[in-house]
Amino acid sequence: MKAIELEPRKLRELQRQPEPCVVALGFFDGVHLGHRQVISEARKIAREKGVLLAVMTFFPHPKTVLSKGKQEVDYLMPVTEKQRIFEELGVDLCYIVPFDPAFATLTPERFVKKYLLDLGAVHAVAGFDYAYGCRGEGHMDRMKMDSGGLLEVTKVEKVVCHGEKISSTLIREKIRTGAVEEISACLGEAYRVEGRVVGTVILMKSYYMLPSPGRYEVTIHSKKGELLTEAIVTKESGQIFLPDVEKSDLMPREYVSVEWQRCLFREREELLV
Repeated sequence: MKAIELEPRKLRELQRQPEPCVVALGFFDGVHLGHRQVISEARKIAREKGVLLAVMTFFPHPKTVLSKGKQEVDYLMPVTEKQRIFEELGVDLCYIVPFDPAFATLTPERFVKKYLLDLGAVHAVAGFDYAYGCRGEGHMDRMKMDSGGLLEVTKVEKVVCHGEKISSTLIREKIRTGAVEEISACLGEAYRVEGRVVGTVILMKSYYMLPSPGRYEVTIHSKKGELLTEAIVTKESGQIFLPDVEKSDLMPREYVSVEWQRCLFREREELLV
């Protein structure tokens, strides 16, 4: 898979020689089952048409830019992790659009022309609630009209779990409340974060959310294999404490993946070390 940041110069270069593609649109934070349904539908159409499958995502989160930094967004994963999953899902091209004030002012028609038609998109696929253009005025029911009839459009209906719409917002709420055992039903797999080992502490990489303070059962994936253990999350930002792990169990400064299995205790004062 080729990942391309669509900064202005690169965008102009690609527009000169566009490659026909079907594009899946969304922020795709967490790449949950709803997102995967969008990508799966786009992949099926791309294979039928014999063209490339592209995903277009954005960074930073639109809420951060539109609030002028006043509203912080907790990310479920960094862009690099999204790219890994996209590749596993059969994506050929990953377009990363810098979401900045200039981009936020594009009219819906201008977005469709500049970022879809001019990049060779022949069919666009997105969720039923996908919005685009200035103030989010564009929506999937008008996208074909915004393209002058040149773009085919598929709107994917909501995907639900236990009666709730699967969304990044729902997953963030489950993480905030420590309900990590419920996340796999939305993600299709357990929630994972990555960080670097320092003694018996894991220092988190940027753009990962941690559950609320408490004690959790986790599986740590490292070069030595898998380690089922317990972890403590405190109010100390960006750190996971491993009270039952010996220093020899993990390699110093190694980057590991932490898979959250279940919450054992939450917000117990004696655990907040």
